[in-house]
Amino acid sequence: MTTWSKFTEEAPRIASVFTRRHRATGNLCMLGTLRSDGFPRISPVEPRIFEGMLVIAGMPNTTKFKDLARDPRFCLHTATVDTQVGDGDAKVFGTVVDLPDKQVHARFAQQLFDESGFDIRDQEFDHFYVADLTSASTVEVVDDHLDITIWKPGQGERVVRKH
Repeated sequence: MTTWSKFTEEAPRIASVFTRRHRATGNLCMLGTLRSDGFPRISPVEPRIFEGMLVIAGMPNTTKFKDLARDPRFCLHTATVDTQVGDGDAKVFGTVVDLPDKQVHARFAQQLFDESGFDIRDQEFDHFYVADLTSASTVEVVDDHLDITIWKPGQGERVVRKH
C-alpha cells in the first residue's frame, strides 16, 4: 500500500503542489468516483492528511461514499478557479481501503476538533477511507511552457515539458 507518507518520499514535487493547493482552498478538493451505472461522479470533499495517511472521510450516507464502497477507485483533484493555473494543479489516483480501527477514528476526530472546532468525537464512522495511491500528476506553468510531473509507485517523478 502506498500511503501519503510513502508518496511524499517518492514524489516530493507533486506532494508539495498538492499540499499548497489543498491548503489554499481550505482543504477543498474534487473527488472523482464511479456511479453504479458506470458514469463518473464528481463531488466536493475535504480530505485530510492524518498520521501519514490521506483520509477521505465525510458526511455519512452520501452517494460518493456509496460509490467507493462498491468500487474503491478514485481520483482526487485540487480545486482551482485560476484558468491560467498560476499556482499549479495536482491530481492523485488510487483506491480506498476502509480502515475500521476505532482508536484511529477517535484520534482523527480529536485532531479534527483541535484544528477546526468541528466536533464528531462521539460519532461512529460508517466508513473511514484511507487512500492507497497508484499515481499522481501536477501541471505547473513555467515561463512559456507547462511542466507536467508524473509519478507512479517505485518509479519516482518524471517531468514532461510542453511548449
